[in-house]
Amino acid sequence: MGCRIVAGIDEAGRGPLAGPVVSAAVILPDGVAIPGIDDSKKLTPKRRHDLYDRLYEVSHAIGIGVVDAGEIDRINILQATLGAMAMAVANLDPRPDHLLIDGIFTIASDLSQQAIKKGDSRSISIAAASIVAKVTRDRMMDQVDELFPEFGFGRHKGYPTKTHRQAIQQHGCCPIHRRSFKGVKEYVESDR
Repeated sequence: MGCRIVAGIDEAGRGPLAGPVVSAAVILPDGVAIPGIDDSKKLTPKRRHDLYDRLYEVSHAIGIGVVDAGEIDRINILQATLGAMAMAVANLDPRPDHLLIDGIFTIASDLSQQAIKKGDSRSISIAAASIVAKVTRDRMMDQVDELFPEFGFGRHKGYPTKTHRQAIQQHGCCPIHRRSFKGVKEYVESDR
């Protein structure tokens, strides 16, 4: 059948109360060995950043897809995630022959694809995509933290921590909050 170009796809940011959902698609060279590649949630922030830099050095291609909070509210988090994944694949060059997607859903694409439950622990290319998506999203949230320091986005990245919930109660919502999410929608009326 010959060599096929395979891309791993994963996302970061399905569960937060604020910020975008970010997906990455990564095409690794055949037989690449990058020690320490794993599901991004199992890695320290420093290790993720080091691996992110290494992945950008060695990957054949990396594509990123981003869907913002307003669109998440409009179409729901699952559709936003699948859309971000499709965007990430569309941003790949070369075009892959086959997709390995973390989770149980495939995306709208004419490409051959396979959804793999817990794929970020079972496929190096999905794990690579997990790292790229997580670091990309974290860096975006660090930038937003400078605009809205009262919410502490640099620390919790928009996830529903106790301090984030308290900040929403105290300050209301900011433009990157997901207004359809429980923990935010109750405070929409107190928007500034």
